[in-house]
Amino acid sequence: MYRSTIDLNCDLGEGYGHWTYGDAPDSELMPLISSANVATGYHAGDPNQMDAVVRLAAEIGVGLGAHPGYKDLQGFGRRTIAARPDELVNDILYQTGALREFGRRHNVPLQHIKPHGALYMTAAADADLSRQLVEAMQRTGPDLFIYCMSVSETYRVAREAGQPTIREFYADRDYDNSGSIVFARKMRRLEPAEIAEKCLRACVDGKVRTVEGDDIEIEFESICFHSDTPGALKIGTAVRQALLDNGIRIAPPSRQTAV
Repeated sequence: MYRSTIDLNCDLGEGYGHWTYGDAPDSELMPLISSANVATGYHAGDPNQMDAVVRLAAEIGVGLGAHPGYKDLQGFGRRTIAARPDELVNDILYQTGALREFGRRHNVPLQHIKPHGALYMTAAADADLSRQLVEAMQRTGPDLFIYCMSVSETYRVAREAGQPTIREFYADRDYDNSGSIVFARKMRRLEPAEIAEKCLRACVDGKVRTVEGDDIEIEFESICFHSDTPGALKIGTAVRQALLDNGIRIAPPSRQTAV
């Protein structure tokens, strides 16, 4: 599995008011990537943050994605909230609509939806939530990509319904033998060269080493790293350079690359 082209995505706009989160500004991370997942106000972000990030995406030519989360500013959207699937879908639509308007303001079409944090993991395991989300997307954005893991219910449901999907490979998260990422509230500082080698191997060989010490096959169309991971700027720079040095082009997804 050699990939000559790959999408590189990162979560941006994850501050709030005067507060910022992560050790690198969005203005330095944005030029490294081809798709941005923009916080939409529930786990982080606010109207001014969204406007600034969308404007920056327009200037650089980066694909725009909504990054809706649980309504959990204090916990940064990494705590599961017990709510009915229809409530959560309404929360996602509410947040996505807000970002879509800022995209229209700056002539940037919405490219994708990627739930954040605990909500992403909840949808990955919950077929009913994934089904209701995909049904809503088919009414409000049938051409929008949904970013998800290849082993998730979200991917299975979206594929069955014909919603275009982009499967992710996580640069700065560990995998277990099931092919799922290992969820972590706090990240240790990672070695950029090690992460870059991990991503390059995944692109060239289609494999990743798990926390159990085994190699498993992994399928994906996009690589994700997080702006709140310590050393995010160095990680993103190392990953981008390793891909380019090995002839792998970085570009937003298309209908041809989606599955």
